[in-house]
Amino acid sequence: MAVLDPKRDDCFYPYDELCGCGIGFKLIQALAANRGEPVEHLIHYLDLVATAIAADIVPMTGENRILAKFGLDVINNDPRPGIKALIASVKKQKLDITDVVFIIAPRINAAGRIKHGDHAVRLLTEFDLNEAQKTAAEIERYNADRKDLDKIITQQALRQIEQNAEHDRFTTVVFQEDWHKGVIGIVASRLIEKYYRPTLVFTRSGDKYAASARSVKDFDVYNALQACSEHLEQFGGHMYAAGMTLKAEKYFDFKEAFEKVVRETMPEHLRTPEVLIDMEISLDQITPKLIRLLKQFEPFGPMNMTPVFIGKNLTDTGFAKMLGADNEHLRLYVKQQDSGGIAVIGFGLGSKIGLVQNQKAFQAAFCVDENEWNGTVTTQLRVKDIRAMQHA
Repeated sequence: MAVLDPKRDDCFYPYDELCGCGIGFKLIQALAANRGEPVEHLIHYLDLVATAIAADIVPMTGENRILAKFGLDVINNDPRPGIKALIASVKKQKLDITDVVFIIAPRINAAGRIKHGDHAVRLLTEFDLNEAQKTAAEIERYNADRKDLDKIITQQALRQIEQNAEHDRFTTVVFQEDWHKGVIGIVASRLIEKYYRPTLVFTRSGDKYAASARSVKDFDVYNALQACSEHLEQFGGHMYAAGMTLKAEKYFDFKEAFEKVVRETMPEHLRTPEVLIDMEISLDQITPKLIRLLKQFEPFGPMNMTPVFIGKNLTDTGFAKMLGADNEHLRLYVKQQDSGGIAVIGFGLGSKIGLVQNQKAFQAAFCVDENEWNGTVTTQLRVKDIRAMQHA
């Protein structure tokens, strides 16, 4: 039996951050080379490879970045029928890696979360566009169901935290026996957005409880679970995400043990989310030339993140408003002294509208984006956080 794994100690392949699909592609490449086939014959596989690289959140460095770049070219110019069907409703002329992460990948994952992964396999291996469109429509319904479940379960979990008065804990551990196992990992990530701390979401699985765990930056949740392993039936994962099962009668003992371990081992500074800023910039420096330069670093991803800038002494021009069904997002148009204005979108920042209204000066950490709408491309700032200006 042969094992292909660039992480093995006895493997000397020069790049060891390939995802599973990337390793599969390298196998195909080797077989093709052995048969004397040109590498150009393999290009049509790269839409799958780019989708896997984006969905698996592997480092966007080295060979991953190269494969993702050329895979995006395939997605935008000659995708397989299944991917073409998935993106048919996207009102963008050119998709980037973020679109793959938030449009293509969630729909493929939704099939396995809600129904069965075979639906996604059928979609991605279909050669007939009409059949692919039918399967894509099914998957779109699964994705809609996934969104509904995600929202409902998140609300129930937040209500549970409120009712149990667990605001001051170092961890979030919640359980409800009818929660859908396919979305509890997503819910765990949602809860971290609200309460920034290591989070486990449990549901019933047969006669046991099963959970998905998510962690915050720089805290190893796998090690924390290992320290509580006496209460667990089994567990596995890595620093930021894990899964586990335990006997129902062990749930409360485990919950307290996990809280104790995290409280004793988690440094205080990790309890506050941070935004890492690359440099300060003024609005008049955001030019077409800067955007062209930033594009040369794409595709962005882990270990090659989109540059984050800070702008100071910004003021809203009077158009600030909250967006979304729950007013969770923020939209405004800002200026800086005598500079021209620029559009700003702040996802999840709707609650900070008071910091920018009435001509208050503020500072913002942001990425520079291009927004495409109805065929028109404009520059906008995607804000990650907002603070009031601190004047001496």
